[in-house]
Amino acid sequence: MTTHDRRKWDFRSRFRAGAFGWRSQPAIKRVKEAVSEIRKAARKDPVHGAEGAVLFLEKISPALQRVDSSSGAIGSAVNNAIDALVPIIVKAPADDGMRDAWLERLWDAYNDDDIPYIELLADSWGELCVTPERASRWADDLLTGLRASWVDRRSHGYFNGTPACLSSLLAAGRCQELLDLLDTAPYTWWHYRRYGVQALAAMGRIDQALKYAEESVGLNDSPIAMARACEEILLRAGRVDEAYERFAILSNQRSSRLNMFRAIAGKYPDKEGTEILMDLIGSTPGAKGKWFATAKDLKLYDLAIKLADLSPCDPRTLNRAARDHMAAAPDFALESAVASMRWLAEGWGYEITALDIRAAFTYAMEAAGALGREEETLGRLMALVEGDGPSAVFARQAIDPLLSTGERK
Repeated sequence: MTTHDRRKWDFRSRFRAGAFGWRSQPAIKRVKEAVSEIRKAARKDPVHGAEGAVLFLEKISPALQRVDSSSGAIGSAVNNAIDALVPIIVKAPADDGMRDAWLERLWDAYNDDDIPYIELLADSWGELCVTPERASRWADDLLTGLRASWVDRRSHGYFNGTPACLSSLLAAGRCQELLDLLDTAPYTWWHYRRYGVQALAAMGRIDQALKYAEESVGLNDSPIAMARACEEILLRAGRVDEAYERFAILSNQRSSRLNMFRAIAGKYPDKEGTEILMDLIGSTPGAKGKWFATAKDLKLYDLAIKLADLSPCDPRTLNRAARDHMAAAPDFALESAVASMRWLAEGWGYEITALDIRAAFTYAMEAAGALGREEETLGRLMALVEGDGPSAVFARQAIDPLLSTGERK
């Protein structure tokens, strides 16, 4: 048999104990490079790739011990690495002896992870066991410590192997035992009780799983994680309409509204994009203008302008829309620029400058020129900036040079 762990890994020398200073960006770069190297190796030799993944997870925490983790960036990079590497380890066609050795090495690394960086590894422990029999053995080994930490509810003791034990019980198919064990927990915490949700779903008790999930969100838990679990269970069960109605919007929260729309549309391909968008708009009654960019991308220009009129919309977003649609949709470009001027004159926008105001004016007049509506549009713009508020005065002063020189495009 090939000795996979003796092959050279470029990342090995870069992840010595204390290898990185306090700056996180060099470490993040090296983490991404290591994951890329392991993925490439796994495509050619899955067992060798898995060995590299185990080696990386052993070395990562000692290497990062001096890195400033306060921003959360390095922690996110390591979590992403774990998400990428666990499937490589799981899918590798390793024999029992090799897989048992990998698990022992990973367990040692997990227990030595003081900061910690690889704590999420325990959440996938049952998956890493690969077989129900191996998962059951790990669960038996960990149960004593878990029960001891929960027996005295006043001690608030913590057992490092708790998530690994719960994950292993689930992977072993010991679902009722898992549920009974969770009933003895000293507190309600989604991070633990989510295994009970999956256990009920595995037993075919879908409605009970949903009820259990909704009752499992503790005071400091985010309901988003619960919604994602419930949505996934319903989708797997073929109850698509129920998944959409009950959990789609909460489950698919993203950093931008456009990404949120795309996430939902990707999961529910049979839903019309307009229907999804209208449901999303209805979920944010006080911030409908923030869906302007999504409506624009769907080419629902009339709806986009209506949204921009209903509630504040970022003036720079409106200016970009006006600029980009000047030739293809001049009516939309005109209304976008006028809406931008309105919100600018009312004081909306972050770190607004005179250039932003002049851009809105220029785009509006350029589109008006293409439509033969210059005089009307100029009147609309001047009416928007005629107020006495500081933002209106600033806007009026910003466009004054354009008016005095006759520059309108």
